[in-house]
Parts: sequence; C-alpha cells; structure tokens
Amino acid sequence: MTQHVYPVLYVLLLWWFSTGLILYLNGLPRWTFKWTLIGASFFLFLGFVCLYASRDDLRITGAYLGFTGALLVWAWQEVAFVLGAVTGSRRQPLPAGARGWRRVVLAWRTVWHHELALLLLGAGVLLITWGAPNPSGWWTYGVLYVMRQSAKINLFLGVRNLAESFLPPHLAYLQSYFRRGGNRFMHGSLLLGGLGAVALWWQALHPGTGPFEASSYTFAAMLLTLAVLEHLFMVLPIPSDGLWAWGLRSRTGGDESG
Repeated sequence: MTQHVYPVLYVLLLWWFSTGLILYLNGLPRWTFKWTLIGASFFLFLGFVCLYASRDDLRITGAYLGFTGALLVWAWQEVAFVLGAVTGSRRQPLPAGARGWRRVVLAWRTVWHHELALLLLGAGVLLITWGAPNPSGWWTYGVLYVMRQSAKINLFLGVRNLAESFLPPHLAYLQSYFRRGGNRFMHGSLLLGGLGAVALWWQALHPGTGPFEASSYTFAAMLLTLAVLEHLFMVLPIPSDGLWAWGLRSRTGGDESG
C-alpha cells in the first residue's frame, strides 16, 4: 500500500504547505515581491527539469518527480498572479450596473494575461511529456488547470463562500467580479469532479495496477479529490482560511513599500 499511502500524504502536505507559503509571501511588504517572483522562476525552471528527467522513468520515483515538476510549474503562475505581476490589462473594480456580456468581457480583461500564462505553461508541460511513457506531470497539470477554470467560472456565476480573506489588498478589486449566491454550473462541477475522482481511485486501487501506475493514479486522484473539496468549501458555510491561518499572519504591513 506504500504506492497509495505515501502519495496521499505527499499531496496533502504539498497542498497545505504550498498554499500557506504563497499566502505568507504575498502578505509580505511589496518590496519583497520581486525577490519572491525571482525565486518562483527558479523553481519553475526546476519544475521543467523534473518533468524532463522523469518523462521516461517508470519507477515510483518517476511518478513523484513528474508530479512535483508539474506542481512547481503550476506554482509559478499562482505566485505571479497573487503578486499582481501576471493578471490582466484591467485592474479596476467592475462598474456598477455592468451585466451580461459586458460583465463577461470586463472580467476577462482582468485575468487574460494570467489565462495566457496558464496555456503557455501547459504547452511547455505537454511539449516535454509528449509521447513519453510517464504521464504523471501532464495529468497533474491537467487536473489543476481544469479544476481551476471550474472554480473561476463558479466564482463568477455565484457561490456562497467567496473566501475574500485570501485576496490581498492589491487584488481586492477582483471581489467585484465575484457573485455571492448559487449556480447550476457548480452542480456539474461537483458531479463530474467527483466521478472523475472515483474513476481515478478505482484505477489506482485496482489489484492489476502496477506500482508505478498505482502511484501516478493516486497522485491524480488525490489532487482531484482536494479540488472537489475546494469546490465544496465554496458552497458550504465553512470557513477554510483556518487551515492556512499561519500563512495569513504576514498580511499586517504587507503593503509597505520598504
């Protein structure tokens, strides 16, 4: 069971720690942001190195390297977005009365640089792993991309819990593009995400699945399970910021110019 238990613990640890670390770094004084982005860029490079080094590795270590490499690539765009370095061409709140397609267009303009970065990084992951026997990196990035898009659409259409505390002051204008309430798209997100997680868990736990495949499927299944859990946080009146209270402690004085 080590090909299941250890990957689950590894995903949980990285999910909890990396989220808290990004929140913490984003709450530091603004003069630190350039150094944070430089550090993230180094880990981006390291992520691509891990993906390349593991593309033909069908050992359990290859599954770990592929997953970690894709996660490091993903972390760069997370950091670049929350620092405000890669967001969009519009950085103002939604005008009062904006509805329908106008609201859609204005919302797109606030994040289209970020969306382009996601596609370019995804293309890089796909290019490195294309035709390779180890799919762990591409699966990881794919799960993160699809569920992140789902979360954005749901925030735009309306959810009960907006988790405003996660947004730093320099991105506070994004709250005006969110909507508090409910929407039918969330039902599909939870259903399809849940079914996908069940299918991946079934493959991971199937007796005929080899150690490498079991580890790869477990990484993807656990990541998708956590993504579904994050969707549930958006609809249930349960504050999730307590999980990362240590990362939010740096918010005091985070806007100092230094």
